Amino acid sequence: MIDQLAALYRYLPLMLYFAWGDTKGRYRRSVLGPFWLVIGTAAGVFGLSFIWGGLLKVDRATFVPTLAVGIVVWQLIAGCVAESPSAFTRNAAVMRNLKTPYLIFPLQLMLRQLINFVHNLVVVVVVLIVFPPPLGATQLLVIPGMLLLVGNLLWIVILFGMLGARFRDIEQTIGVLIPLMFFLTPVLYRPEQLGAMEQFAWLNPFTYMISLIRDPIQGFAPAPFVYLISASMLLVGWWATLWLYGRRHDRIPFWV
Repeated sequence: MIDQLAALYRYLPLMLYFAWGDTKGRYRRSVLGPFWLVIGTAAGVFGLSFIWGGLLKVDRATFVPTLAVGIVVWQLIAGCVAESPSAFTRNAAVMRNLKTPYLIFPLQLMLRQLINFVHNLVVVVVVLIVFPPPLGATQLLVIPGMLLLVGNLLWIVILFGMLGARFRDIEQTIGVLIPLMFFLTPVLYRPEQLGAMEQFAWLNPFTYMISLIRDPIQGFAPAPFVYLISASMLLVGWWATLWLYGRRHDRIPFWV
């Protein structure tokens, strides 16, 4: 286990190369290439802000940044979770024929989603230029928030990758649940806008992941319990993932 973790450092340039290659490959022969990601995100933010802003009758200067950051962070979360069950199965041929650390494949998936995330941040920057939030030291909380977000998503990708390799219905189940979770997660709104139903929003772990990034960007410091529960998810999640990986990683080539 320790040897595999140490080997990941040596393979990091290769993982970055393949992650960027996967992104470019989706848009081969197109003029704008990966920036179609930005256009798609911008269209989604503009369309949803026009429709939902009118329906909810809220101040666009507050609603549009909330929506833009929420959608961009949600795309990172949903992309990692939706693809995680196939992290190992889609690389079955490589795993059977080459001796490589198995964790390369979920890490490559994670890097690819982070590349997409960085592209989509262009939309957030433009929105924040049009609707600037109050600037201060609070924005620096994005850094620990991002570390907690990526740390939690990484163990989810590894854990669901193993479960998806062993139980193929996991991928179909997650594919059904992700669109539903979009509406149950405060992407289009903030938890406090739910009134008496706010407590149910905090039962959703994705709520904490979005709050870690969106609140500091908009000039609000997340509540201490957001960091406490996010850190608890990080510790418990990694403990469970490493325990399962240590016991069953040698079975992954047979599952795929």
